[in-house]
Amino acid sequence: MTKIKEISTQELVEQIKKGAKIIDVRSVNAYNGWKLHNEERGGHIKGAKSLPVKWTSYMDWIETVRHKEIVPQDELVVYGYTPEESEKVANQFLKAGYEKISVYNAFLEEWAPKTSLPMEKLANYRQLVSAEWVKKLISGEKPAEYNNDKFVLVHSHYRNRDAYLSGHIPGAIDMDTNALESPETWNRRTPAELKKALEEHGITADTTVVLYGKFMFPDNNDEFPGSAAGDIGAIRNAFIMMYAGVKDVRVLNGGFQSWEDAGYEVSTEDVPKKPVAEFGAEIPAKPELAVDIPEAKQMLAAQDAELVSVRSYREHIGEVSGYNYIEAKGRIPGAIFADCGSDAYHMENYRNVDHTTREFHEVEEIWKKNGITPDKHLAFYCGTGWRGSEAWFNAWLMGWPKVSVFDGGWFEWSNDPKNPYETGVPNTEKTVDS
Repeated sequence: MTKIKEISTQELVEQIKKGAKIIDVRSVNAYNGWKLHNEERGGHIKGAKSLPVKWTSYMDWIETVRHKEIVPQDELVVYGYTPEESEKVANQFLKAGYEKISVYNAFLEEWAPKTSLPMEKLANYRQLVSAEWVKKLISGEKPAEYNNDKFVLVHSHYRNRDAYLSGHIPGAIDMDTNALESPETWNRRTPAELKKALEEHGITADTTVVLYGKFMFPDNNDEFPGSAAGDIGAIRNAFIMMYAGVKDVRVLNGGFQSWEDAGYEVSTEDVPKKPVAEFGAEIPAKPELAVDIPEAKQMLAAQDAELVSVRSYREHIGEVSGYNYIEAKGRIPGAIFADCGSDAYHMENYRNVDHTTREFHEVEEIWKKNGITPDKHLAFYCGTGWRGSEAWFNAWLMGWPKVSVFDGGWFEWSNDPKNPYETGVPNTEKTVDS
């Protein structure tokens, strides 16, 4: 086997100046900012691409590499926590025909401690947790970045308790998304209803809530396809909880898949909920997180705001409505298209192959090319709120200051015949590629 060159910190600095691509093979959570080896600074080498060693076991690894625009002509430098991690991925590149490759093995000892060497991290990485973090939490330990003494672990689903009862993280209660959103409008419920639902699930404003869902391959011919998309439903619940006023909401990165991938125990116990007497804050504590139709119309007319459509292309051009309970087809004129993926129950363009949240630099780059920028007030929407909530969560994790969910989305907009709409392939519209 070809011996891979190991480079020094100074050589890496020079390689970066020459335009080499840096490949971070640690977990996505370490990349985002978690200090998994007690490093002095969390995050990744500035400009690095995330390509975890875990992904080398996937058959479509090379497709992921190409999707990240890493080509054989590139000069590559691979780094991780250990030489073994780096060399495993470097050898995978060699097998795929990449020849200009070296490894950097001094990240922990030299790069992370030296503040003059640039690093980056996801602004709100603490709210996107790993399976290992959750395991420590439910085992009675104090995981990093957690300073509370009460938590509730929530397995989210949409009218699908079987998804919960067939296997969940030990100690998790289940929560139907219908508890927090109305099936008549698919909007968040009234403050009084939210208060009652949260109290019934044992959640106060001061409770740390950790949410996750289970991806189960949705079937569009099913009466309720969303019942298999609990991974998106969990983030929908997270949005509504934050709107209501829960101060510490966490999402398990990768959902139940991450728990299974870690090899942890799975439970089928129907864990009883432990109601609390008082939520402890006026709802909504953060009304600015939600936008309704009157404000959405104002945003369409404003120079410093954008409605961002997180739907599929077929929905965008009016080929399909996206849902078996929505008849109207088309799009809101003036909204920016931010392609979710294949349909209403998938978020491929915002997820990695293992269902973890996509590298935030990639999402940010795509958005900024199309005028979706952090200086504007952005309201993300889809058909009924799930996909819009996930895109919103991406922006919120990045620390973008003025981000909301247009809760009514296409469903509410299209229900009023007075509201304009468009169909067909746009002629002069900015669109977002995946």
